Amino acid sequence: MRVDAHHHLWRYDAAEYGWIDEPMRALRQDFLPADLERELRTAGVDAAVAVQARQTMEETRWLLELAKQSHVIRGVVGWAAIAAEDFPAVLEELAAEPLLKGLRHVVQAEPEGFLDSAEFNRGIAAMRGTGLVYDVLVYAPQLEEAARFVDRHPEQMFVLDHMGKPAIAHDGFAAWASDFRELACRENVMCKVSGMVTEADWQRWSAEDLERYFDVAVESFGSSRLMIGSDWPVLTVACEYGQWWETTGKWMERLSAAEREQIEGGVAARVYRL
Repeated sequence: MRVDAHHHLWRYDAAEYGWIDEPMRALRQDFLPADLERELRTAGVDAAVAVQARQTMEETRWLLELAKQSHVIRGVVGWAAIAAEDFPAVLEELAAEPLLKGLRHVVQAEPEGFLDSAEFNRGIAAMRGTGLVYDVLVYAPQLEEAARFVDRHPEQMFVLDHMGKPAIAHDGFAAWASDFRELACRENVMCKVSGMVTEADWQRWSAEDLERYFDVAVESFGSSRLMIGSDWPVLTVACEYGQWWETTGKWMERLSAAEREQIEGGVAARVYRL
């Protein structure tokens, strides 16, 4: 089973999606399950995990409803107010949803030290035993903070989104690689090979330019802790859906069939309990 471990869905509303700026204007439209399913069929992808794009419970519940009606959306990584005092009660409700596989907060938009806050860590601790994964969305300069955060929760499963968002367009390889490798030393952290083309130069990126980032990911996490995500539809500002799978497939040519099967679907299926 080939699994797209990271995609989004939305009904576009300018007020709700203010982060979709003018360079991303092509994203100012609806992206719904029928659109996703068409892309998956063309690329030969069997299943997908929908990930939150707005920080509202309304969106989390909407994604869960869409997943219930879809034969390809096998799980949802939603949002909840993890730092709120009533989070344990909300968590009890959410954990009863079989299609909810994890939670995410947009930490990349938060100030330095957010992952050190007592309130947020209290919420993450409450997730222990629920089976829910926490997706870590940070920029490369936040990776050191993310490592401290993970160390406080050794029994929690974490997934690093978009390889920690290295500044590829600005040759941020060296600064990223050191902290990325350090985070990978934590066995309870998985990593998504996703979001790379939008961190690169959208018009000039090449598979060869990005391959060294993938190579570090394989060396650091191994095939047993990596998964492929498209970040569709965001990736379409720089890359077609099928092109991304062709690119990652080219990078994996030197790997064994078993390693490739793990990265293309096995790890996502295991970690997200698909």
